[in-house]
Amino acid sequence: MFHALADPTRRAIVARLVSGPASVSDLATPFEMAMPTLLAHIRVLEESGLIGSEKHGRVRTCAIRPDALDATLAWLDRQRAIWEGRLDRMEAYAAAMHAQDQKQDQKQDQKQDQKQAQKDAQKQERQRDKRKRKA
Repeated sequence: MFHALADPTRRAIVARLVSGPASVSDLATPFEMAMPTLLAHIRVLEESGLIGSEKHGRVRTCAIRPDALDATLAWLDRQRAIWEGRLDRMEAYAAAMHAQDQKQDQKQDQKQDQKQAQKDAQKQERQRDKRKRKA
């Protein structure tokens, strides 16, 4: 089915058929291509099960088969559920890693603050010692 919808011409045909059945000649009107080429596109769509056609005399009429999309929609729903679960787990992991990084940053900041406080205390002590020696 995805192969059938990969081509923009076939997607346009399906889009046209959503509004109702149409003859092959009606479907060919917006396209500048030979009839055998258009028929090849219709054949691909029929083989995929997206459309069906009936011949009445000399006129071939195509119509969309809405039930053909049911299996695809079910598959897409399963894939969506799988990927949403994966993305939820990845988001939780990223949040945990971010929280861990923040804790490490806080610890480093605290260590730097302690080192600076020690340096400040040592500097004040040296200044006091200088004053005592002068006095």
